[in-house]
Amino acid sequence: MEKEIKICVIGLGYVGLPLARLFSTKYKTVGFDMNAKRCEALMAGHDATLEVSDELLQDAINNHGFRCTADIEEIRDSNFYVVAVPTPVDKDNKPDLTPLYGASTTVGKVIGKGDIVVYESTVYPGVTEDECIPVVEKVSGLKFNEDFFAGYSPERINPGDKLHTVEKIKKVTSGSTPEIGKIVNEVYSSVITAGTHLAPTMKVAEAAKVIENSQRDINIAFVNELSKIFNLMGIDTQAVLEAAGTKWNFLPFRPGLVGGHCIGVDPYYLAQCAQRFGYNPEIILAGRRMNDGMGEYVASQVIKLMLKKGIQVLNSNILILGFTFKENCPDVRNTKVIDIYRALKEYNLNITVYDPWANPAVAKHEYGIDITNELPKGKYNAAIAAVAHKEFEGLDVASLLNDNHVIYDVKWTLNPEIVDGKL
Repeated sequence: MEKEIKICVIGLGYVGLPLARLFSTKYKTVGFDMNAKRCEALMAGHDATLEVSDELLQDAINNHGFRCTADIEEIRDSNFYVVAVPTPVDKDNKPDLTPLYGASTTVGKVIGKGDIVVYESTVYPGVTEDECIPVVEKVSGLKFNEDFFAGYSPERINPGDKLHTVEKIKKVTSGSTPEIGKIVNEVYSSVITAGTHLAPTMKVAEAAKVIENSQRDINIAFVNELSKIFNLMGIDTQAVLEAAGTKWNFLPFRPGLVGGHCIGVDPYYLAQCAQRFGYNPEIILAGRRMNDGMGEYVASQVIKLMLKKGIQVLNSNILILGFTFKENCPDVRNTKVIDIYRALKEYNLNITVYDPWANPAVAKHEYGIDITNELPKGKYNAAIAAVAHKEFEGLDVASLLNDNHVIYDVKWTLNPEIVDGKL
């Protein structure tokens, strides 16, 4: 691009905000989000997701001119649009492209001749060109690859990870033409210190992203199945994996709950795409079934342990430690801890969920349950360490329980000497 690059990032969540903040160190950057309250909070210098520290955010605003807005008129002078909105699945695990359609409509209202729109949202191959671009064309009245251009650079954000931040993770880039691909790659490589990889086409880049998390999902499903087998055999899964891990090429996956907005969702996008081409993916969907059933499995194991210890199950008091989808992160999207909760509720138990990171109002709105940020007092019949928050390390869980109790450790967080069962 011969003109000065002015960037607009659409969607200021876990992915968009860190990227926009990073771009602002090099380019004139504005962040757009339909949630006006979110924009106001960011402009006040605080990110509720905790992905961008107050110090970095305030530096971007005060020293680099970064601003956030919900007013579409304030993004019209941009010429390099980046779409970073969620791509969830619906109740039937079908890809929900509604946020992408909405963001593409927004882009269509402001994009001008010669401008570029880059999509970061995780999708199956072909979505950018077949679903998003037609919306931009229709709304803008411009012709794709003549009047405006596109790119795809899959997000690689790891929520809660302060070591592997956005600039430290190698970025895949692509463009709708070879020339545009080079421009997109140059823009990203100017801020990504870990470097970039220019894919030959947008579909290659889309496919690369969707298989990254599908691969992890399948590997975790494998060790989840191993955990079930070894539990039946009375063998410590953790000890087995540690022994096997002494071989140089053994992959270090661990059993657990697979939630969140990536690993627990992306395989469904790949499966949907495969089915459209007449192929029914077996391994991908088998892995999803295994991982989606782990919450109910944990609940059943806890009940069995209680019965073995002669603990009255009906109306007993259960403490769940952690509710977010991963440790040291406030994100509750697609958390599988809710599956444990709902499975236990079928036994008419009194359940307390303690999570120092999660927002109780968000949990109530999304899942209809009450959680607390304060360590509860009282005596419980069982405790489940569901998330490995740093606050749980060294926690004297036994002091919160009755003398006869059950402690189940999902994440291998607690002292194994006090644990009655684990994955």
